[in-house]
Amino acid sequence: MLQVGIKAPDFKLKDYREEEYSLSDFLGKKVVLYFYPKDNTSGCSKQAVGFKELYEKYQDKNVVIIGISKDSTKSHKKFIDKYELPFILLSDESLEVIKLYDVYHEKKLYGKPYIGVVRTTYVIDENGIIIDADDKVNAANNANDVYCKLF
Repeated sequence: MLQVGIKAPDFKLKDYREEEYSLSDFLGKKVVLYFYPKDNTSGCSKQAVGFKELYEKYQDKNVVIIGISKDSTKSHKKFIDKYELPFILLSDESLEVIKLYDVYHEKKLYGKPYIGVVRTTYVIDENGIIIDADDKVNAANNANDVYCKLF
């Protein structure tokens, strides 16, 4: 996991419309950048819906929400449509940004080790500095936990 106090690495990734986004596009705003394992899974759906439910409150505070997973842009489109998600989801099929943000590690499923995306949330300030980092995320409470830390 990247450390609080460092400059967040810039990146370029595409959303479901194939529109490219860079982290630097959002300088001047706080960014909640969350990495999650997989579209349409139980925990990831709860996490996304949590951010959807608080989306207007985040917008009122000038905060951008961006979710990143290794799923394809087509998978993101289905996920967005299913849950009517109003925020940005970016696809990192190459794992370049996921590895850059140090969220690709060994995990265990039913006791068996495998390599995957560790659910991690970064908060980045208006100047691009990481001001909060959490790799022990509770998917269902993530949106509220981050909001309460910020405000």
